[in-house]
Amino acid sequence: MAEGIRLRAAVVFVRDLDASVSFYRELLDLEVVDSSPTAALLESADGSQLALRAAGDNAMRALGSIGVQYLAWSTASRADLDRRAEILRRRSAYREIRTDQDIAVVEGRDPNDLTVVIVYAAADQPPMRKLPARIYAW
Repeated sequence: MAEGIRLRAAVVFVRDLDASVSFYRELLDLEVVDSSPTAALLESADGSQLALRAAGDNAMRALGSIGVQYLAWSTASRADLDRRAEILRRRSAYREIRTDQDIAVVEGRDPNDLTVVIVYAAADQPPMRKLPARIYAW
C-alpha cells in the first residue's frame, strides 16, 4: 500500500442484523469474520471491514442529521458495477445508475433504507475534485 491513510473500517447501526449481513455479504462480497447475537464484523478481500450492530426495530435515523450519511464503495470494472446493480434489482433495492464521462454510480438502499453507493471510475479517471451534486439533493 502506498504511504498515507485510507478508510479501514466503518460501523453501521442496523435494525435487522441477519438481513443486513445477508445483503452486504452478497452485494459487496464480504465475509463474516466475527459475530455475536447483536453484531457482525464483515471483511473484504483487501482487508477493509464493515461492522454491523443491531440497534432494534425502533431505532431512528434522520436524513441530514449529524453523522455519516452514506459510504461510497468502488469496483474495478463496469461489468462488476453492472453485476452489483443487478443484485440490487433482484433484492428490490435498486434506485438508479448515473454516468458522467468515465464514472458510473449505482445507488441502492440496504434493508434499513440506508443509501448504498457503488462507483466505477476508469483507471485513468482522476479522483473527485468537486463536491458531488448528490449531497445537495435533500
